[in-house]
Amino acid sequence: MSELRARRGLVALAATATLVLSACGGTGASREDGPTAATQSPSETAEPVATGHDGHEAAEPAKEVPLRKGERRATLTMPEAYSPSAPFGAGTDDYRCFLLDPALAEDEWLTGTTVQPGNPEVVHHVILFQVPPEQVETAEAKDAEEDGEGWTCFGGTGLDEFQDVDDAPWIGAWAPGGTESVRRPGLGVKLRAGSRIIMQVHYNLLAGTAPDTSAAQLRLAPGDRELQQLHTMLLPAPVELPCRAKHADGPLCDRDAAMFDVLDRFGPEGSRTANALYLLCGGEPRAGQVQSCTRTIREPMTIHATGGHMHLLGRQIRIETNPGTPEAETVLDIPVWDFDDQGARDIDPVTLQPGDTVEVTCKHVQWLRDQLPSFEGQPDRYVVWGEGTTDEMCLGMLQVTRP
Repeated sequence: MSELRARRGLVALAATATLVLSACGGTGASREDGPTAATQSPSETAEPVATGHDGHEAAEPAKEVPLRKGERRATLTMPEAYSPSAPFGAGTDDYRCFLLDPALAEDEWLTGTTVQPGNPEVVHHVILFQVPPEQVETAEAKDAEEDGEGWTCFGGTGLDEFQDVDDAPWIGAWAPGGTESVRRPGLGVKLRAGSRIIMQVHYNLLAGTAPDTSAAQLRLAPGDRELQQLHTMLLPAPVELPCRAKHADGPLCDRDAAMFDVLDRFGPEGSRTANALYLLCGGEPRAGQVQSCTRTIREPMTIHATGGHMHLLGRQIRIETNPGTPEAETVLDIPVWDFDDQGARDIDPVTLQPGDTVEVTCKHVQWLRDQLPSFEGQPDRYVVWGEGTTDEMCLGMLQVTRP
């Protein structure tokens, strides 16, 4: 037990939540795309740059989907404007958590979410978390610790030391290109009376530091309805993208130097993930464009929707159940990643049993630096999991029900 606790204490998932490793077993792997994987360019791969994959254009407000019978919308707006800045004095990113009150007098079902970015130029992406009534006092204390609206929250909301990747407190996520997320009929997330909402906003300081007053919009249905409870399962995998050969002597092309750079920009909570993911996924760091993580399911579940998240150097992402077996099934396949299209995808339900596996695989490429304005003037560096706009992630997301 003491060994397990020690392993748990090392793990934090940037931009999402701190992870508990007891949820699922896992194995990880790095796979090169041939001998020139670290030096390929667009001409060598004949792959087109994804349409819209040009960095961070101003996010447009999500279009609303008509309400269904008995549903209502609740719009939760930040009480005051917030001016983003680099919390540690370095870097071009700010993660800020805002505590919002939906004023729930009784239990209600959450059947959809969206975000209304107040300053679309700087809002990179948003994650919504539920705060159950027993955690509200802790959240209010966290909010009071820092001056101004909200609090710095690299690595999660900061309310829990550990969180379960199989049942994360996410209730919604939004990125440029996202529309209003609406659950299928019969599915929802139960919000108990007195619950609060945390809106975690990632600000891209490359676009400026003008004030922002964003809002979260909840789609709610009566709590006495007979709906199935949805859970969010997170599938993170490592990122270990080496510099191209012609840049290999750069100051940040050494992995250790790159790790210290992430620590300098995001502090301890936001810099642990690159190494800690190997406790979740197994294996050890190996440089390569393609990385994966395979997890073993421990209880029955049915997958209803899937999604993925990478940043600007992301090229491909895939989620597969029971890979390498006759029962293998691809539940998410994005062959050309587009940062501006990160909405969740509903799928035909896929049921998994204990012992089944699910694998997320991502590909990242350095040559996109030569195509995208956000990297102008920035030489190659060894890219690991990090929270910044020009860092990278490999994250699969599943919306599941359980018996």
